[in-house]
Amino acid sequence: MAINSYLSVLTLNVNGLNTPIKRHRVTEWIRKQDPGKQDPTICCLQETYFRPKDTFRLKVRGWRTIYHANSQQKKAGVAIPISDNLDFKIKTVSRDAKGNYITIKGSIHQEDLTIVNIYEPN
Repeated sequence: MAINSYLSVLTLNVNGLNTPIKRHRVTEWIRKQDPGKQDPTICCLQETYFRPKDTFRLKVRGWRTIYHANSQQKKAGVAIPISDNLDFKIKTVSRDAKGNYITIKGSIHQEDLTIVNIYEPN
């Protein structure tokens, strides 16, 4: 039995997601990406400008697993939504207190994978 080895990664600098219309547009954009009739599986968002208490606001249908790194102020911030269609098993998550990066280590079909999402201002 062959295992599908397709993995799609999207990346987007969103320049803030604190307004509902912007969150809606970004989530619709993620859902509409359809490279080769395959759904995207991982998305890296930079500059979310969320505070830790606001992370619940980012919701994408079919992407229940979302990892965030945020500072206490509305600065920087990164997020990694992972599609429900991906059998990704998390091992470790490390975050920057300033919200500039997040690193996720895990596995897909017993293959180790490290995802790093970095936002570094000029």
